[in-house]
Amino acid sequence: MTDTIGIKEKKLTEWFAAKQGVIVAFSGGVDSALLLFMARKVLSREKVLGVISKSESLKEKDFQTATDFARKYDITLKVIHTRELQDRLYYENSNLRCYFCKTHLYSDIELIKKQFPGFVIANGTNADDRSDYRPGEKAAGEFKISSPLAECNLTKKDIRTLAGKYDLPVWNKPASPCLSSRVPYGTKITPHILKQIETAENILNAFGFEDVRARYFKNTCKIEVPAVQVPRLREIFDEVSAVITEQAGFKQCELDPEGLVSGKLNRVLILHYD
Repeated sequence: MTDTIGIKEKKLTEWFAAKQGVIVAFSGGVDSALLLFMARKVLSREKVLGVISKSESLKEKDFQTATDFARKYDITLKVIHTRELQDRLYYENSNLRCYFCKTHLYSDIELIKKQFPGFVIANGTNADDRSDYRPGEKAAGEFKISSPLAECNLTKKDIRTLAGKYDLPVWNKPASPCLSSRVPYGTKITPHILKQIETAENILNAFGFEDVRARYFKNTCKIEVPAVQVPRLREIFDEVSAVITEQAGFKQCELDPEGLVSGKLNRVLILHYD
């Protein structure tokens, strides 16, 4: 018999209640936000710490959302700088980029953990994530990072439902993977490229498209919005394209007629890694 969302929430509450303290790897997205909120709901302020990396691959608006969230719910938030863009293994952008990124993140959090004996480190991996290509989970396993949302079988839908129940401001926030995920494997990642992508996506947001991807293909920005919004974007595409080329520095823009597909660049991969 499948657990109801109430049973899953109870399991998550019990998971936190059994811990001396928790350090949450926080990104500002709905998954890690719910995790951090539930930790703070169950445990005292002194027993919960959120950690976020102010990386070039994190949108500035996502960083601001995260800091506002921590302040709103009286959660201690530590900002770190993982500097993964200085690592050749990361910026050369192989299909294991996410593994190297998470290795940097968890290494830094492990150092912080030394100041909090007995605390466990938790990430926002959910039950749906384990069917996707996520080499970062290999790093989580190596560092023995807990994934309480997945352990309690909370799906993305469950998480949004619970976040809505508690009226969390991010309950319906579109997924916002790191900016590096917009760059095809094999194309070296630079701060300039990431800024181009962020600027383009901010422009799309300003035109009223919330859930977007601006994929980087050298001088071309390939734009994805949800399939149902493609006709509306097509109507104003010349105007949107002109602003993006002027402000983000791309020479041209293309509209992806298929619409937004999360992880589309992973289609080139043979989904196997050791």
